[in-house]
Amino acid sequence: MVVHLSEDSEGAAQPQVGFVVSKAVGNAVHRNLVKRRLRAATAARLEVLPARARAVVRALPASADATFDQLSTDVTRGLERAAQRLHERTGAGR
Repeated sequence: MVVHLSEDSEGAAQPQVGFVVSKAVGNAVHRNLVKRRLRAATAARLEVLPARARAVVRALPASADATFDQLSTDVTRGLERAAQRLHERTGAGR
């Protein structure tokens, strides 16, 4: 999976996450299952994101065969890396 993260200085203080699960992941049943799993895995890890963060999680085709634990691990790793990159970008510019 791929995680994109930005900061909206004028938006709501709570982090927001959106999901992109394309037809390459599978049929509608598989896509919805992956979305539900990603949503549950992400909800448990919102504290990793800074306030006013806006994240987009894009599922890759291999997500269709991944277990919840695998998706959860990938989400955690992706959010942490994206938050670190965002911190480096915003911290370096100051």
